[in-house]
Amino acid sequence: MSAAPVPHLLDDPHHDGSEIYVPPGTPALGDEVPVRVRVPAGGTERAVWVRVVEDGEPRVVPARLDRADAHERWYVATVRVHNPVTGYRFLLDEPGGYRWVDQRGVHARDVTDAHDHRLSVHAAAPAWMHDAVVYQVFPDRFARSAHADARPLPDWAAPMGWDDEPVATGDTGRQLAGGDLRGVQDRLDHLQRLGVDTLYLTPVFPGRSNHRYDATSFDHVDPLLGGDDALVALSAAVHARGMRIVGDLTTNHTGAGHDWFRRALADPASEERSFYYWTAQEPGYVGWLGHRSLPKLDHGAPGLARRLTAGDDSVVARWLRGPVALDGWRIDVANMTGRYGADDRTHEVARTIRATMRAVNPDAVLVSEHFHDAGTDMTAGGWHANMNYSGFSRPVWTWLADPAGGTPALGLPVPLPRRPGPDAVAAMRDVDAAVPWAVTTHQWNLLASHDTPRTRTVVGTRALQEVAAGLLLTYPGTPVVFAGDEGGLTGTTGEHARVPMPWADVDAGGGPRWDAATFATYQRLIALRRSSRALREGGMRWAVVADDALAFVRETADERVLVLAARAPWAGAELPAWLAPDGAENLYGGAALDRVEGTGPDRGPVLRLPGDGPGVQVWRLR
Repeated sequence: MSAAPVPHLLDDPHHDGSEIYVPPGTPALGDEVPVRVRVPAGGTERAVWVRVVEDGEPRVVPARLDRADAHERWYVATVRVHNPVTGYRFLLDEPGGYRWVDQRGVHARDVTDAHDHRLSVHAAAPAWMHDAVVYQVFPDRFARSAHADARPLPDWAAPMGWDDEPVATGDTGRQLAGGDLRGVQDRLDHLQRLGVDTLYLTPVFPGRSNHRYDATSFDHVDPLLGGDDALVALSAAVHARGMRIVGDLTTNHTGAGHDWFRRALADPASEERSFYYWTAQEPGYVGWLGHRSLPKLDHGAPGLARRLTAGDDSVVARWLRGPVALDGWRIDVANMTGRYGADDRTHEVARTIRATMRAVNPDAVLVSEHFHDAGTDMTAGGWHANMNYSGFSRPVWTWLADPAGGTPALGLPVPLPRRPGPDAVAAMRDVDAAVPWAVTTHQWNLLASHDTPRTRTVVGTRALQEVAAGLLLTYPGTPVVFAGDEGGLTGTTGEHARVPMPWADVDAGGGPRWDAATFATYQRLIALRRSSRALREGGMRWAVVADDALAFVRETADERVLVLAARAPWAGAELPAWLAPDGAENLYGGAALDRVEGTGPDRGPVLRLPGDGPGVQVWRLR
C-alpha cells in the first residue's frame, strides 16, 4: 500500500512584496500604497484588516474585497508610508478567534513585529540584479597566464603547483599558485558558456597573503595579479561582452603592512594614527578577531571616511570610475565594520558608501558579507543585499548534507547535521522575514564560497548537487556560483576549497577533476532561470514542505512556475488543479505533472506531484 500524499500549503492566506501584491518601485515618504492579500475560497474570514506601525504605535485599517472567484478572494488595503521603513501585517477576523499573516506565514496566535512585511523608502538594488547570475573568482586559484611566470615570488609566499591540492588548515594564506587577472580575462569564454553575467573578484589590492584581505594599499592592484593595467583590461573585456564586474573591499581593517598603518606606527601625531584602535595590551592595537596582521579601522575618524568611503576622492569612488569602472562592491566583514565596544557606526558607514557609489554610478550594487543574522543591518538604507549564508546556504546544507560526510557546520565547532525539510524551510523563512522583500529578492544566495567547504563535498553526490543547484537557480534572490563548483570540485574547508581550476580537464571536456555532467546541469539551470521572469522576479509561496521534498510556486502577473526539489523518493503530493487550468509545461527534469482524481474527501481533480528523487522538476503552469 502506497503512502498517503503529503498535504499541500496552498490553502494558507498569502502575501509577499512582489508585483501581484504590492505595486513595483520604491515608495516615498507620504505615499499611500495598496497592498493585497489572497485568501482561499474556503476561508472563513468575516473581515480582513491591516495592522500598520507608525512612529512606533500600531493602528488597524480595514481591507476591502477587491475580487473573488471560485478559488480565491483578494483583499486590498492602503498603507501610508509614514516612516522610512513601515511595517504591516494582515489580520483575519474569523469565527472563534483571529489569525495574523506576516512574512513567516499564518499564525493563530499573537506575534511580534519582527517579521512584519515592510515598505521601505530606501532604494532597492539596481534592476540588473534581478537578471544577474554571479560568478565568484578567487584570483590566485582561477587561471594563470603566461605573464605570471616572469613575476618574482614575494618573500611571504610558498610556491604551489597549479595541480597541487591546497592545505586544509595551518598557514594556508602563504600558498601562492600564481593566478592573475590576465588569466581571468583569458577564460571569460568559460563564464559565458556557463551562462553567468557578473564576475565577482575577491580582493585585488596588494597584500601579504594569497587572499589579499590584508591590503597593504588601496591605491593600486597587486603587481602579482598584473597591476592596474591588468584590471583595466579585464574590466574592459568584461564590459565588452555585456557583463559586469564587482570588486571586494575590506572596510573593517587593513593589513599591518598598509601605508596608513605604517605611518600611524611611525608618527603618533599623524592623521593616520586616528584611523585605528589602540590599546595598552600587546601588540598595542586592536586586530580583527585578535589577528595582529589585521589592524582594525576606527570609523569615528573623519579623515578615514574622506580617504576610504566618502566622496569623490575616496577608495570606494575611485575604482568605480573609469578606466576600471567596477559595477559595485562586496564589503568584507561588513557586520563588524564600524563596530567595536561602545562604538556602532555600521549603518552610518554603509549609508556613506552607498551615497558615494550613487554619486559615481547610480547603477552600482553594494553587497555585505554577514554570516549570521543580518536583519537589522538590511533595513537601514546601506547595503543593498547580503551574502545569504544564514537564509540560504546553511538551510540548504542541513537539508542535503551527506550524513557520512563529517563536514563542519558553518562557523560552529560541531558537525553539520542532516535535517528534515520543515526545519530547513523554517530557517529560510525566519531569515527572509527579517528583511524587506526588496532585499530578499536581491540577496546573494550561494552554495559555497572561498570561505566554506565545496558543495560537492557537503552533499556527497552529483545527484544531490543538482538538487542544490536547482534550489539556487530558482529561489528568490541573486544566485552566486563559486568558480569550480559548476564542475563538481571538492574541498573540506574554506582554505581547502580554494583549489586551482583544473583547466586541462575542463578543456578536454571532462576528466578526473572535472565533472562535465555537473557543468551541463549548471548550464541548463542558468538557462532555465533566464527563460522565466517568474524565477527572476516573482513572488513565492511554499506549496509542499516534507522531510524529503520541497515545492514552491514563483509568480508574476504573467507567469506561474512550480518548482519541486526532492532529496530522496517520497510520497508525492496533490495540488489544486486550478493552478494550471490549461496544463503544465515541464521546463526542467522531464516529468509530467499529471491531472488526476484526488485521494482526498472531495475527490476532485488535482495535480499529482511525482514522488521520484533525488532530483529537480520545474513546470510552467498555464
